Amino acid sequence: MRIIIIPSLLAIAIPIVVGILLGVAGVLGLLVGSLSAGFTLAVFMANAGGAWDNAKKMVEEGHFGGKGSQSHKATIVGDTVGDPFKDTAGPSLNILIKLMSMVSIVMAGLTVAFI
Repeated sequence: MRIIIIPSLLAIAIPIVVGILLGVAGVLGLLVGSLSAGFTLAVFMANAGGAWDNAKKMVEEGHFGGKGSQSHKATIVGDTVGDPFKDTAGPSLNILIKLMSMVSIVMAGLTVAFI
């Protein structure tokens, strides 16, 4: 659990620091950038993970050589990479975006006070 501390502190501290240094416009820029990049990456990860999972199922049904073929071995690797994508990495980016937005809203008074 100690590994999680640094990314969590970054998600909490970055909006505060940006608010103090760059003001309201800086926080808005941070939120728009993190929202657009995070949403795009989360959708990509969820779709890629699902596609790799379905590719393995398709090969196991007999397409492209079936079980035991080189295609099957490759799709097993793809499924191994894709499962964390669709199950953990994509949803965790949504949580990160929400956390940064909420910290920015809660600290809005501090940001305005330092302008």
